[in-house]
This record gives sequence, structure tokens and C-alpha cells, in this order.
Amino acid sequence: MVFKRRDRRPIWKILWDLLWPKGGWARAFHYVRHRLRRLPDSPDRIARGIFAGVFTVFSPLYGLHFVIAALIAKIMRGNILAALLATFVGNPLTYLPIAVVSLQTGHFLLGRPPRPDDEVHRTIAGKFADAALALKHNFSALFNDRDADWNGLSIFYHEVFFPYLIGGVVPGIIAGIVAYYVSLPLIRAYQHHRKGALQERLKRIKSAKTAKAEGKPPTA
Repeated sequence: MVFKRRDRRPIWKILWDLLWPKGGWARAFHYVRHRLRRLPDSPDRIARGIFAGVFTVFSPLYGLHFVIAALIAKIMRGNILAALLATFVGNPLTYLPIAVVSLQTGHFLLGRPPRPDDEVHRTIAGKFADAALALKHNFSALFNDRDADWNGLSIFYHEVFFPYLIGGVVPGIIAGIVAYYVSLPLIRAYQHHRKGALQERLKRIKSAKTAKAEGKPPTA
């Protein structure tokens, strides 16, 4: 295949690249910021797309973040590409604090007693592991004589997924609003500066062409 990698990466390298991309997260952040500022759309539509993307990262539906962000941006008449780029706010460095805040908010809204931070961290990893093992077991049960066991998934749903889903709405809206009002003036200023720079460049080109035309000897 033409686009196939010549050097096959080991599994540990693939996992490491997901946790720490080439050049680091700082470089990835600057790239996303650069792309957002240069989007060919109005500052308000881009900022609304950023709101949609930042709000989405507080959802526990990790595999559907792109789809959810695009749908919210479309409903809000925001820039869809800006929404997709803004989902990179959610990454392996931020998912844990996002999950903790969302879970604690969800348990509070549902009237459940809050847990200490160290217990929340432990149960998040444990419940996700239990749910993954339960899914694997129940899927394999379709092809053998073993019985499906939904206990792990039931615990995961009631103690992690549902509180996360409910609790992520409030901090998601707050973070999205902050991102909107922070990004809007920055995008406006950047586009205004870029427009002025382009106009100045066109003016210089036009002046150079005029001077060149005036300097030519008259044609017969």
C-alpha cells in the first residue's frame, strides 16, 4: 500500500503517542489554536463552535465526542470544524479532573453523599475496568455456553456513567461559556489584524505595480 507505514510501531509506542503526541501537548495546543484563529468564518460562529466542543468533552460518551460536538455546533449555528478542534481540550492530561468534577457534581445533583477525592479516583478506574471486562465477557457469551453477567455494567451505569452524564452538564456549560467569551475577542482581534495586514500587503503590491508602470518608456 502506498500510505502504509514502513516502520511498524509497537503497541507501547502507539499508546504512548496517544498519551503524549509528537512534540508534546504544548505543540498540539498551539497547532489547534492556530487552526481555530485561521478558520474562514465569523468570530461569533467560531466561538459558538468552540463552546460546543468544550461542552462536549464533559460527556462520558468518549467515542462520540466528534459526533456530539458537530451536532451541537450545527444546532447552535456554530462552526463545526471549530467544534471538532475544541474537543482536543479533552485529552489524557485533562480527562481525570474533568471526570472527577463531573462525577462529584452528578452525585451532588442526585442527592448522593460525596466521596473523598482519592476514592473517586480509584473507583473511576475500577468501574471502567469492570465495565470493560463485563462487556468482553458478555460478548464472548454470545458464542459459547457461558451466561452473561450484567452486574459490573449495572454498577458502572448507576455509580459512574449516569452521575457523570448528569453532572457533566453544569461544568460543561460553565467551561463552554468561559471558552466562548475568552475566544470571541481574541478571534476578532486576530481577524482584524490579519485583514489589515492583507490590505497593507495588497496596497504595497498595487503601489509597486503602479510605480513600475510609470517607469516604463512610452511604447510606439
